[in-house]
Amino acid sequence: MKPIHIALAVAFILSACGNADTSQAQDGQLGEPTRRAPETQGDLQASFAPVVQVSAPAVVNIAAQTVVRERDPFFEMFGRGRTRERVGQSVGSGVIVRSDGIVVTNNHVIEGARQIMVTLNDRREFPAEIILADPRSDLAVLRLDTGGDRLPTMPIDDESPLHVGDLVLAIGNPFGIGQTVTSGIISALDRSDGQGATAYIQTDAAINQGNSGGALVDMDGDLIGINTMILSPSGTSAGVGFAVPSAMVRRVVESAAGGETAVTRAWLGASVSPMTSNEANRIGMDRPRGVIVNSVYRGSPAATAGVREGDVITAVGGQAVDDAAALNFRIGVVRPGEQVELTVFRDGTERTVRARVEAPPGDATPQTVTIGGRNPFTGAAVADLTPALADQIGVDPTTGGVILTGVSGRSYAAAAGFRPGDIVRSLNGQTITSSHQLQQVIEGTERGWDIVILRNGQEVRGRF
Repeated sequence: MKPIHIALAVAFILSACGNADTSQAQDGQLGEPTRRAPETQGDLQASFAPVVQVSAPAVVNIAAQTVVRERDPFFEMFGRGRTRERVGQSVGSGVIVRSDGIVVTNNHVIEGARQIMVTLNDRREFPAEIILADPRSDLAVLRLDTGGDRLPTMPIDDESPLHVGDLVLAIGNPFGIGQTVTSGIISALDRSDGQGATAYIQTDAAINQGNSGGALVDMDGDLIGINTMILSPSGTSAGVGFAVPSAMVRRVVESAAGGETAVTRAWLGASVSPMTSNEANRIGMDRPRGVIVNSVYRGSPAATAGVREGDVITAVGGQAVDDAAALNFRIGVVRPGEQVELTVFRDGTERTVRARVEAPPGDATPQTVTIGGRNPFTGAAVADLTPALADQIGVDPTTGGVILTGVSGRSYAAAAGFRPGDIVRSLNGQTITSSHQLQQVIEGTERGWDIVILRNGQEVRGRF
């Protein structure tokens, strides 16, 4: 589990496997839940044991062996920069979602691993291989070498509605002490990590280091989330834990099931910002809700569906969205090529439009150009920021411009303060839309450089 000390941010599946098991293993065992507060002494003596009995066997312990390269302090004393390798160990949890040995966990649990061993609740051990890793959602899918054994599974439930206050269990392997179950409630939904990666389920069920990749379970014994991180000043549970919702878990599993090596996310092609109280009053909304469309990418699914600048998107598929992360998540769990229903507030009324979402256009791995000559960009490698590349690195796909993919250590660009990831927005008053145009403007400038870049979402101006 990755603790977060200041801000909520992430310290951040199988060509022959088919779909993950659906929610039917518990049919006739637990029944349909009725939401109510405890009323009698008997209610207070009720037990979670029936839920644990059907779900715990599918939660596993994951031990990942990694190689860590570090500078050798002995050679540092003599001014030599030698490095040495050290074997590291990462311990986390996972959930079996297919009986033929398909396991979902967190990407940060197995990232960089050269050897992975998975231990079941009944102490059987199996070696595992990574078949898909998705850093953006912090999910990864493993395949166990079971030798033909069928394993216990936990159904993925991404259809039942979740409510703040619902009872949940967190099952995992905290601190490597062995499988542990904690209980709590859903504290909040659609929590953002500030980077637009996903919309988390927040819970007060105790989650600690080692719980990463473990299961957040509802009262049917179904998987509703993968426990991923905590917000804590101490590094241990403080009752604020976060889980990746099961809709994203299923999307990642299905991507691997289709033989993909990476998750291709759908995009809408609209840049949005949260609704404010003043803006809601100005346009006649009863209260602040939804997100305001700031711009629409030409030819995007949003443009084709008739979404306009100034519209307010209040829901996707009937589910409310209140910030960019929630919108991106609702669109991101839809397969490219499918239709989504958008609820849009415009001219005082709400209407429904349908958009066929697609993968973002452009090359996600474009060619880079290294800037030469004598100018502030000398030594920087740049590339066109296509929607596909922007989506891959978690930047607004409608941003456009040119992105710095690398900066040489002793170059003019490094001395000027440029960093990899900076996006060049304008040079000497000219909006930059491509690396070719950037080179042309540079070649036409003899002295005086007025540069505007976008860094971590903030515009920065520099004059040289």
